[in-house]
Amino acid sequence: MSIVLTPFARTRLFPRSGRRNAIDGITPEAFEQYLNGHPPLKVLDGYAPFCKLHVHANWTLTRCVTAPITPENQHLLRSAYEARNDRELPVLVRWFEGISPPRASYLIVILYSREQLAKEGSPIDADWGIVGCMATAEPEEIPMAPITMLRNALGVEEGGSGVPLDRDAYRRSVAFWQAHANWRE
Repeated sequence: MSIVLTPFARTRLFPRSGRRNAIDGITPEAFEQYLNGHPPLKVLDGYAPFCKLHVHANWTLTRCVTAPITPENQHLLRSAYEARNDRELPVLVRWFEGISPPRASYLIVILYSREQLAKEGSPIDADWGIVGCMATAEPEEIPMAPITMLRNALGVEEGGSGVPLDRDAYRRSVAFWQAHANWRE
């Protein structure tokens, strides 16, 4: 099985700005090489048949991607309307500023099949393409953000995957994200 870093994931996981909440301590090429040379600790099913999650012990300096919202840190939450790229419409996002989560214990690499990426207009020269990565304290998936689930349900034209909304998964996502937020410097 071959794995490549998609252009979408490369700009999000390895931004030129060098922000601390990205993959840290490794180049994109070395990240891709590691994934092709080391089997995951386990493979989880993703939200659709074309999505798989490979769980690896964190071999990088990457920090956890989320932090719990507490009375002590909720004043550090920020929000804005942002798009992930020029083709997508901006959506409301929130994050912490001014916190520093611990180094992640696990990296959960999100993979899409070659067929799905071709359907989305992003063909690859491998079996699987990296579309994201979750840096976590536990070897379990962080629920997809509610807005990402909605975007996926809107379809490929709006930057999603065309997978219909699963109402129960959406409710689990809301429960998690009401109590957690991503962070930025």
